[in-house]
Amino acid sequence: MKKWLIPAIIIVVAVFGIYRLTAGVNNTAIEYQEDARRAWANVESSYQRRNDLIGNLVKTVEGAADFERGTLTDVIEARAKATSVSVDPSNLSADQIQQFQQAQSGVSSALSRLLVTVERYPELKANQNFLQLQSQLEGTENRINVARDRYNEAVTNYNKYIRVFPNNIVAGWFGFDQMERYQADEGSEDAPDVEFDF
Repeated sequence: MKKWLIPAIIIVVAVFGIYRLTAGVNNTAIEYQEDARRAWANVESSYQRRNDLIGNLVKTVEGAADFERGTLTDVIEARAKATSVSVDPSNLSADQIQQFQQAQSGVSSALSRLLVTVERYPELKANQNFLQLQSQLEGTENRINVARDRYNEAVTNYNKYIRVFPNNIVAGWFGFDQMERYQADEGSEDAPDVEFDF
């Protein structure tokens, strides 16, 4: 056997091993990243469903002649603001997620005030359309929570994968950065004050 053949074989095996490692890390990181982006799209889809339901809810509530217009206007304005916030799923940043979250929190707050105000209107509480929409909104809020949890899980899997050694070296070469998680609103750990008017 020729002496140059052994080093050539070692070099070929080493190059093949490095190729397999980098290609494997790159491809798996792309899969995890795409899973996280898909999960984010599901978060947005759930919020869009809520926004669509709010439009129908507003139309139903508008039918109540003496309903407080200010409360209704707050919901409409919060919904318009929330739908105007766009997030680039290919480049999710903490600022983008925070802007999105603030807009959605505004909708949640206005919607909560609307639903509390409805308690004073027995004709709305008895309206079948309103009751169905209210039930659908409750289900949608659950979907939103599940979608946010799944997004955070996908981001955690991606972030862990690109941070462990030697994946972190290869991920750095290919420009994979950590993704931001969806976090609770500031102050949400405190129980809300509930006041009842009797």
